[in-house]
This record gives sequence, C-alpha cells and structure tokens, in this order.
Amino acid sequence: MNNRNHGRIRTLALLLLCASWALLPACTPVEKPLGDELWYPGGKKTGAGRQLEKAPSAEKSAELPAGPLDLSVNDAILMALENNREFLIERMNPAIRKTREKIESSAFDTTVTADVGASRSRTEKDTTSSGGYTNSVSRSTDAGVGLSKRFAGGTDVSLELSTARTLSSMYSDEHRSRAGLTFTQALLQGAGTDVNLARLRQARIDTLVSQYELRGFAESLVANVERTYWDYVLAKRNIEIYSDSLKIAQQQLSETKERIKIGKLAGVELAAAEAEAASRKSALIDARSDLAKTRLRLLRMLNPPGGNTWSREVNLRNQPAVPEIKLDDVESYVKVAMRMRPEMNQARLQIKRQELEIVKTRNGLLPRLDLFITLGKSGYADSFATSFSNISDEDSYGISGGISFEFPVRNRSARASHRSARFNLEQAKESLRNLEQLIEVDVRSAYIEVNRAKEQVTASAATRKHREETHKAEVEKFRVGKSTTILVAQAERDLVASRISEIRTIVEYLKSMVELYRLEGALLERRGILGPGRNPADPPDKSAENPEGTTETTPEKPK
Repeated sequence: MNNRNHGRIRTLALLLLCASWALLPACTPVEKPLGDELWYPGGKKTGAGRQLEKAPSAEKSAELPAGPLDLSVNDAILMALENNREFLIERMNPAIRKTREKIESSAFDTTVTADVGASRSRTEKDTTSSGGYTNSVSRSTDAGVGLSKRFAGGTDVSLELSTARTLSSMYSDEHRSRAGLTFTQALLQGAGTDVNLARLRQARIDTLVSQYELRGFAESLVANVERTYWDYVLAKRNIEIYSDSLKIAQQQLSETKERIKIGKLAGVELAAAEAEAASRKSALIDARSDLAKTRLRLLRMLNPPGGNTWSREVNLRNQPAVPEIKLDDVESYVKVAMRMRPEMNQARLQIKRQELEIVKTRNGLLPRLDLFITLGKSGYADSFATSFSNISDEDSYGISGGISFEFPVRNRSARASHRSARFNLEQAKESLRNLEQLIEVDVRSAYIEVNRAKEQVTASAATRKHREETHKAEVEKFRVGKSTTILVAQAERDLVASRISEIRTIVEYLKSMVELYRLEGALLERRGILGPGRNPADPPDKSAENPEGTTETTPEKPK
C-alpha cells in the first residue's frame, strides 16, 4: 500500500474518531429517579405500617362503590393521600422541577449544523490591449455540515465538513472540499467543572427542595385529616349528649306539669322547665349543624371515589380514648425536628444552592481567556468526488491557534452580582439560624400542650363524676319537694357541660399528639408512611460524582 493510501486512511480515521468523540454524552446526566422515590397509597403492609405505592387510576376509582364510608383513622389518612385534590396537584411538582435538570443538562448536548448556499456574479474587465471589455460570469455553490459539543471542563469541540463548487466563464471549474476540527478551551472564565455544572447542580437542588415541600404538604394533610376525624367523632358524641339531655329536660318538663296539676308545685316553675327544654333543643340543632359541616370538611379532604361525594354517610370506627404513650424527653423531639422538619432541609438546600451561585458569580469576576486550535485539510479537483479523495491524498493542510482575551474595564455588573450573591448567602444562613429557634419554640410549646391536655383529661373526668352526683342529688331533692326546677336545670346544664368537656379534652389530647409529631417532622414515619424527603439534606459529596457529572444517591431505608 503506497503512502497516499496510508495518508487517506489516517485522515478518515481521524475524522471518524473526532466525530465519535463529539457525540459522546460527556456531561449529559444519566436518567435516574428522584432523590427519593415517590410512594402512593394502596401498598402492601410492612412491619412499620402500610407502605405507599402508586395510586389507582381514575377509571378504576370511579368503579368503586359509592355507599357509606366505614373508616378508621388509618383508612382516612390513606384515602386522603390517594385522592385529595390538592395533594394530587402537589405531587406533580417534583416531576415538573425534574424537567429543569434536563433543560440545564441540554447545554452539553451535541449540536448538528448544516448549510447550503449559492451565489452568482458578473463583472466587466477593461482590456485596453484588445480595445474593449471582457465580461466574466461566475457561479458558486457551497454546502457544509458540522458537529459541535461543549464539555463540562470548559472545552468546546466542533467538527466541520464542507464542499464548494465554483464555475467561471474565464477559468476552469473547481471543486474544493475541506475537513476541519476546532478546539477552544477556557483558561479563566468558564474553566472547570465547578462553574459549568453549577446550574445543573442548582436544578437538582430545586428538585430535592420540591420533594421536601411535598413532604411538608403531606404531613399537614395527614395532620388535618386526623384532627378533622376526631372533630367529627366529637361532633357525633355532642349530638348524643345533647339528645340525652333533651330527653331528660322533656321528662323533667312532663314531671313538672304533673306536679303543678296535683298542686305540689307552683305554676311559676313551668316556665323554667320549658325554657330549659327549649335551650337543650337549640343546643342539639347547633350540634347537628356542626356535625354536617365537619362531615363536609372531612369528605373534602378524603375525596372518596365512587361519586356522590357530598351525600355520602361517614361511619368512624375509632372512638376517642387516651392512648398509653409515655413521652420522651423534650430534647429528643427537638433533635428529631432539627433533622426531619421539611423547612429545615429546604433551608439547608437553599444555602447549598446559594453557595453554587457564589461559584458562578466569582467566575464572572475573571477575564475571558480562551485558547483555540484549528486543524484543517482541504482537497481541490475538477469534480466533487475527487475533491474529497484529495483531502487525504494531497499534502496541503492548515493549522492555526492562538489566545483570545476579553475583560470589561470596570466589570461593574459582575462585581455587583457577586456582592449580591454573598449577601444572599449570609441571609440564607441567618434564616436557617432563625428557623432553628422558631422550630425549637414550636416543639417545646407543643410538648407543653400535650402534657397540659393529658392532665386536663384526668381533671375533666373527675369533674364529670362530681357533676353526676350533684345532679342525682338535686333530682332526688326536687322529687321530695326540697329543690326547684331552676336548680335541677342548673345541675343538668353543669352535667352536660362536664360530659362534653370530658370528651373534648380527650380529643384535644389526641390532636395535640398529632401536632407534636407534625412539628417534630416525623408524623409520616409514625403512621407507617414512606414518602419523598424522608432523608435529611446533607452537603453534596463531590467525590461521589461520576464522570458524567451526576451524583448517585441511594435513598436510605427508614429503620
């Protein structure tokens, strides 16, 4: 094989190598799931409770029966996480934020360019030797294709392949083909993976932030469902208490009428008995209205499938009772809140995001200094095919290189941006410290409220017991003529109030426990629900990054 063929093979190999290199996804992130997988209701039971998986489709949900709802607290929570409209909207945010990562990673995609053009020109040349003018007409056609790619280190590579054909009335036709490779490397501004991957890393942080936002929304939803569940139980028990009280008041009214009729009571006693019965009836009307409104609020959160949402009856299986729970030391709840509260993790991520902004603005303070090298080889012939063959056959080549420099004299915009980024970083750090105080106050206050509510349960039970004895004694005295209708009514009112207070204090205690767990940031875990954002936000570990610039994270399984 002669030297010309050797040169042709080397040239073609070089072009193929450059083309394949330019097409490599050097900084395109590998598709991977979000920082934590999204979990939805309806999963199988695990040791920690019920693990959430993908929600059933709307078509399948519509096929479910639309009868009365028979719910426990856990059933209500899972139904809300599966069907609540607001939560369905919030669940889309991480996926929406995830698209921003693709937008930022597209800066490192390979770009294909192509162009085709044509031109025609006519010139007149004064030929004094022949005593006249000579007309010259030339036509040219050119086409080119190229590949370009930017790498995370600040390198730009472009491969170009072009051909041109020139036809002239004065000269012979000419075909020219050229293959070129251009390297441009940023030496100061734009150099290094830190600045070139900063936007992509910020987009990933935004995705993680959206997961913590979703977690905070889920915890609020679960807490609201539990509180509304117990409010509904309380409203039902209030109706039972007021119904019993109305029956007693009506019985007392009938007895008063009989005693007046036989002359054992004065007629003025009738007004007090009638007023008491009317008052109990009024209280029952209000209790029924409160139950209806609470039912609507609960149905709005649950959004049960099957249609006829607002007319469905709700039967609750759990009844209020004081759970056997021994609280840990308040410091343990504070420590958990500092790790698990979504707001804390969002604040930490905002600091990391602002640190990346510092990297970007600091790079903007540098002058632009780029090194460029262009390699090219051309072939000339009187035909298109031969001109391409001559690229490798001929000894002609071109190489150029140099350094370009650019720097604004005052560079005020970059300086102001960097100064603003530094202030924003300090502000984010101060916001985190302020949030730590607020969270500690919230947790400690909730802890105090739980203890207060628990003590009130015991006190209200004792009060109710004494009111029952007082009421019983007052009724007995009335029957022997030693008391009045007003005193009996007063004792009855006190008994009703004590019964309602007792059940209300139990409900308040249950709700205060829910609030403590929510402020602790571990409500989902305590209910056996796995969701995104369950792992505390840690500073990024750059050593864990692969060559493509992606950080592989493995979700930690909860204990």
